Amino acid sequence: MPVDHYENFPVASWLVPARLRRPIEVVYHFARSADDIADEGDATPAQRLAALAAYQAELDRIARGETPQTALFASLAEVIAAHALPIPLFRDLLDAFAQDVVKTRYADYPELLDYCRRSANPVGRLVLHLFGRTSDEQLMQSDCICTALQLINFWQDVAIDWQKDRVYIPQTDFPHFRVSEADIAANRWSANWAALMDFEIDRAMALMKRGAPLVHALPGRMGWEIRLTVQGGLRILERIRQVRGDVFHRRPKLGPWDWLVLGGRSLRM
Repeated sequence: MPVDHYENFPVASWLVPARLRRPIEVVYHFARSADDIADEGDATPAQRLAALAAYQAELDRIARGETPQTALFASLAEVIAAHALPIPLFRDLLDAFAQDVVKTRYADYPELLDYCRRSANPVGRLVLHLFGRTSDEQLMQSDCICTALQLINFWQDVAIDWQKDRVYIPQTDFPHFRVSEADIAANRWSANWAALMDFEIDRAMALMKRGAPLVHALPGRMGWEIRLTVQGGLRILERIRQVRGDVFHRRPKLGPWDWLVLGGRSLRM
């Protein structure tokens, strides 16, 4: 699972049925390349937004039934047509990536959730469309898992995001726990910071557990892929809690022993 790059997409691994590996790879390529436009390299904000607008224009061509101008979108058009994937989900992703270029703070938790609705949730919904599992409950459970994964990545990468002048912890949470962005800037851990991180961990964990029953609706190997994804996210939260939220000096990672733990826990879901 490439949780260190575009963390919200399941890998088209051997666990995924062969017939769906290419569609998942194509959609992943779209999401990852768009994410790179927003985040990687030395382009100016204007250049990033222009490149993302070019992606939107390609989606417009697909929506009008026209031939895309690039190989990526030609492949994406085939996948969209073959599996009746909703184009607005792709637009939501691009909208979120464009927001990353210009917005670096979130006033409160609902505002952050709205970002996750566009930056993370479309991925899960696209996967469910590929598998033909699109009941209201299944879509809700997928949204919970994807938002939780996004939040987990934020809590894990507080210090890394600071280097990009980004803070995803809601601004209203800082004064409640008597900490501030100055603590992030100074890599300063405290009991108050630990309490803040416990609060954020609980939010993500509650969402992940609410969405976890989705694994029983997914067939065969894909169900196991999502089991491991869910358990991987929960394990990262455990690791953050074990270091009392000190992600400045002890950013949690999963090692070989963790994967054994994940496998055992997945069997019990």
